[in-house]
Amino acid sequence: MEYRKAKAENAGEIYGLVQATIKAVYPRYYPREVVDFFCRHHNLEHILADIGRGDVGILKEGDQLIGTGSRDGNHITRVYVNPEFQGKGYGSHIIEILEREIGRDYDTVNLDASLPASCLYERRGYRTVKHETREVENQAVLVYEIMQKQLDPAAFGTDVQRGGTDVRAPHMPHNAGTRGEG
Repeated sequence: MEYRKAKAENAGEIYGLVQATIKAVYPRYYPREVVDFFCRHHNLEHILADIGRGDVGILKEGDQLIGTGSRDGNHITRVYVNPEFQGKGYGSHIIEILEREIGRDYDTVNLDASLPASCLYERRGYRTVKHETREVENQAVLVYEIMQKQLDPAAFGTDVQRGGTDVRAPHMPHNAGTRGEG
């Protein structure tokens, strides 16, 4: 198993994995309009832009794409695991790698979690700092959590001067963990 930075040629495969995961898992938690919102939000253009900034990683076993993770500063923005591999720790592995990357420069990690993902993140030490909603279309409402985790500088073995918290306006939830959370 290998986690590495994604390249532009991985974009189609990442897009396929993200779309398949959203369509397989999110209908259990959200109405169709919210599922459609997530699909539109995680489009190929957004994925390519994130890859271009060097913010996307992929987890592969041989030629099989297991999952993907993205970040923007200290904000985890997209974690998705192939539904066939969910519940086996791959999402937690991706999150751990992203936390290590973020921990080199920041004291905290922020993320927006969909309803099914919040439990995964709570188990990893995240706490909900705010509940959010967003009406998407046809009066359907997206409900999500803004979560944060304080990082332990010693855990990352770095003496680098770090930048504290990068608090931005809330992102739309565009991360998902194992079991299709996001």
